[in-house]
Amino acid sequence: MSGKFIDVRGAEMVFETRKGSFHALTKVNLAVEQGEFTTLIGHSGCGKSTLLNLLAGLTTATEGALICAGREIAGPSPERAVVFQNHSLLPWLTCFENVYLAVERVFGARENKTQLRERTGQALELVGLSAASAKRPNEISGGMKQRVGIARALSMEPKVLLMDEPFGALDALTRAHLQDELLRIVAKTGSTVVMVTHDVDEAVLLSDRIVMMTNGPAATIGEIVTVRLPRPRERVALAHDPLYIEYRTTVLEFLYRRQARPQKQAA
Repeated sequence: MSGKFIDVRGAEMVFETRKGSFHALTKVNLAVEQGEFTTLIGHSGCGKSTLLNLLAGLTTATEGALICAGREIAGPSPERAVVFQNHSLLPWLTCFENVYLAVERVFGARENKTQLRERTGQALELVGLSAASAKRPNEISGGMKQRVGIARALSMEPKVLLMDEPFGALDALTRAHLQDELLRIVAKTGSTVVMVTHDVDEAVLLSDRIVMMTNGPAATIGEIVTVRLPRPRERVALAHDPLYIEYRTTVLEFLYRRQARPQKQAA
């Protein structure tokens, strides 16, 4: 990892609603190095997904600047691929065709169909889905659908992979399997990743740094934890690792003591 690859400078986000202005984010400053895996964590409404959408170029900050690879983020780009909790696969296309669609859009102007198909096959192989390439979304499990979504994102060779709770809707065992798969894929590709999560254990397992957000409205970065666990990481071994437990406790204390949501008082 080296250099300030993503640079968020003084970002503010205000949404205009029928009830007036809603100040979602304030004074957000964040630098992410190339090849770093960063997670954003916090309570619902703390602006995690809002910040991710700003990095994706899906929304524009009210104030401040967001820089990626030396260029200002001014809109969506295949250089910043997004994986959402909803896989968003086209149901009438096969797994192969869903990934090929993205490959063709990014590389179709300069590569022939054989090369495009090779790229598509390599992306599916990377996530272990070569055997399911001819299946349609309704013929595969939820975990497999999400792996197709990851393959589609990686097939575009993005500079940054942005993930918005990609495993949040999956059962615990499938989620754990995909977390392990993501560790393997990122180790192989060297991708720069920014991921939104509600899962403390997921954050500690995957991250180089955990960005902890304060409660909204006007949420900001409260604290950043650098995770100095060696890679590759193995979840069973980490379960009893004192350093893993220390990081986990630090995040839990921030979320449930320092940023605890006040209980509504009885009437």
